[in-house]
Amino acid sequence: MRRIVAIAMGLSLLLGLSWAHAAELRGVTLVAAEDGATHAVLDLSKPADYKVFTLANPHRLVLDLSGSSLAGGFRAPSPNGVVSGVRTGKPAEGDLRVVLDLGQAVQPRSRVEREGDSARLVVELLGGQAVAGKPAPARTIEDVIGSGERKLIVAIDAGHGGKDPGAIGPTRKYEKDITLAMARELAAQIDADPGMQAFLVRDRDVFIPLHERYQRAREAQADLFISIHADAAHNKAASGASVYVLSLRGASSEAARWLADQENAADLVGGVELDARDKNLAAVLLDLSQNATMRVSDDVAGEVLSALKGMGKTHKHQIERANFVVLRSPDVPSMLVETGFITNPGEETRLSDPAYRKRMAGAIVQGVRNYFSVQAPPGTWYAARQGTFGGSRQHVVSRGETLSLIAQRHGVPMNSIRAANGLKGDTVKVGERLTIPLAGGAMASLPE
Repeated sequence: MRRIVAIAMGLSLLLGLSWAHAAELRGVTLVAAEDGATHAVLDLSKPADYKVFTLANPHRLVLDLSGSSLAGGFRAPSPNGVVSGVRTGKPAEGDLRVVLDLGQAVQPRSRVEREGDSARLVVELLGGQAVAGKPAPARTIEDVIGSGERKLIVAIDAGHGGKDPGAIGPTRKYEKDITLAMARELAAQIDADPGMQAFLVRDRDVFIPLHERYQRAREAQADLFISIHADAAHNKAASGASVYVLSLRGASSEAARWLADQENAADLVGGVELDARDKNLAAVLLDLSQNATMRVSDDVAGEVLSALKGMGKTHKHQIERANFVVLRSPDVPSMLVETGFITNPGEETRLSDPAYRKRMAGAIVQGVRNYFSVQAPPGTWYAARQGTFGGSRQHVVSRGETLSLIAQRHGVPMNSIRAANGLKGDTVKVGERLTIPLAGGAMASLPE
């Protein structure tokens, strides 16, 4: 049972929950809310007794977890919201202390969310106007994009898990184990890049519902979502990697679900309260958001597919489109990478090899890096170095694309693409690799 104990010093607060077993802290996620509050989400292997209190001079929030320890591979998150840093320590043998360094005084409010045997401890850090219940002041562009060089957050989703083993190979290798190993390798390489930071949707053998997977990426404020799988096929000779993005059918069904949900619609337009008159506005904003998200998804996926082709044969020469639930986030560019066919004996062996997984993860990271090197969100490490990576990017023509559509997606004139690629007309072929000049200067006009 939760106990709340008032402490005389400042705004400190003591809360506790009683469970008998020890817990591991697997990760901490910091999410800055629109109202000025910051949410700290602690991912625990199981519920644990805990207490929360604040300290001043300098401002800190302390979380003491009884009978707990850090999980292997734990990494402190980057600063976000009012939290300028996260530190860990041991106040007593067998206990774990997590210290959040703060930029201002806060009033903490906590809750525990059970998830099977595991749990998430959510601490809301309320300060200033968020505490008083007053509307937050209008945010500036600098508030939104930041004044520094933040890292791009790449959410990595290891497919299947827990009670869902996924596909099973000829020697009884489980897809859920292959995807988790691949996701961990991919996360390690992303974290090694100075401009990116990985967020593992699952970092252990646990089942997570499909909708919750992309919601976790949204909560982590991910810039990109990559779902990792290892496919199965009736034809045991099927081989090669594939890259998928969301189909229009999946986008439209998710839009309908969001618009039918008042809370989702409000979240889409920045947390404002919507009434019946605002439904059209929400629909327009959702359409704009989805179109932009799908365009970025296509472009990043194209870069990743091109990089994977450098490893050898891919299963398809172009990006595939499917109604995958995990790709339905309306505001986080998403792709699903089928790393190979686990039902193919040769590919099962390769996917089980750490060296091969390292090479494949390297190709995926290179594709992501190629995209963000020329199309980075403002306020990021990559954006600060825009232009130092070259003056063009690559685009692999997918089924149904025309030169006009490609020009519109990249925001450059058709004649610039023709000139960069030596094209005499407007015909392009599926699988053809085009050089796309960066938009800017004389090239910034609309396509013909």
